[in-house]
Amino acid sequence: MRFYEYESKQILRDAGMPLPKSHFCTTDAEAEQAAADIRGPVVIKSQVLSGGRMKAGGVKFADTPQEARGLAEEILRLRINDLLPVGVLVEEKQDIAQEYYAAVTWDGRAKKPVIIFSDMGGIDIEEVAESHPEHLSRTHFSALRPFSDYIAKQAVADVGVTGNDLNALTRIVAGLARIFIERDMTLAEINPIGKLADGRIIALDCHMDMEQEAQRAHADLLNALGLSADDKRQARPPTQFELDAEHLDGSDPRGVAGNLTEFDGDLGLIIGAGGGSLTLFDAVRAAGGRPANYCEIGGNPSVNKTRNLTKLILSRPNVKKIAVMMNVVSNTRVDIVARGVVKGCIEAGFDPAEKITIFRIPGSWEEEGFAILEKYGIPYVDRSVSMDEAARLAVQNMDK
Repeated sequence: MRFYEYESKQILRDAGMPLPKSHFCTTDAEAEQAAADIRGPVVIKSQVLSGGRMKAGGVKFADTPQEARGLAEEILRLRINDLLPVGVLVEEKQDIAQEYYAAVTWDGRAKKPVIIFSDMGGIDIEEVAESHPEHLSRTHFSALRPFSDYIAKQAVADVGVTGNDLNALTRIVAGLARIFIERDMTLAEINPIGKLADGRIIALDCHMDMEQEAQRAHADLLNALGLSADDKRQARPPTQFELDAEHLDGSDPRGVAGNLTEFDGDLGLIIGAGGGSLTLFDAVRAAGGRPANYCEIGGNPSVNKTRNLTKLILSRPNVKKIAVMMNVVSNTRVDIVARGVVKGCIEAGFDPAEKITIFRIPGSWEEEGFAILEKYGIPYVDRSVSMDEAARLAVQNMDK
């Protein structure tokens, strides 16, 4: 789950982080009142789940409440990466002397969380890493042991920060790391942390992502933010297609046939099994395919559930064909999946032999499943064909 900036800042505020005065507003009138309450120049920031707000015109400055109202009205109508904001954050404008960057995320190679810190905040961290590596530190730590402030202090000190600034930044970075661990985040980022002209150091912008599987464990936090533990919000609000898939998956407890993310390609995917869905998705792209969706299937879903998922994916006008692929499975019956996708194709008004590019599900009851596929002329492969090769065949058969 990805949080809006105003939600991320509420998480920081509850953890005792120093922040500027701010108000989340959904109308231009609320923005005018917020600016009046702040009693000074303000910055008005679009609340969208997208980067590039400044370049797109989603961040503006106002000196008066009346000016804030007019700019808020503009921003509330402004689409950024085709997303309308859910509101604006009206925040007191700061006199910034120095900007820092801090983030905590997972390092997949090291299999540990890592603190990334830089004394060059406010710009893309990738640019700092490439052009000014001496201004960036990476500090790994254990997620199993209690977090020590010394780890955060080391991360900040490694780029040359000393004195009072070191102590103030250590408190912020340590707090960010504890939020990351305690709330099962996949990313907790503050960019920038600002040192103000009067010497105070505060968090000026924040971005947080929570592990989707951990949402129910943090229902207290989500409830406090007015969110549901079942919310599927990611890098953007869910599309209707994704909401329909969620409803479909939840309507039948047998197996998984959903967890769908929409893309703009033309090859529909029904894929899964023990991490196989991610592997197959990447393999399709590597073979030159354009996935229309990411999807997970497994755990022996019913014929009806598989049928409805197939029909849902085929309902998208951009989907030309579908590929049905899984790793070797033991608890998902091949014949049930085969029967479900065949029925889905037929009920959607298509010939399964023309609409399914490849079927690769080796596992239990596979002989019965393969017999169904042969009856309808659907191309299939067994376990002797690798997932990479099956993905290549799926893309190759798009033109047939």
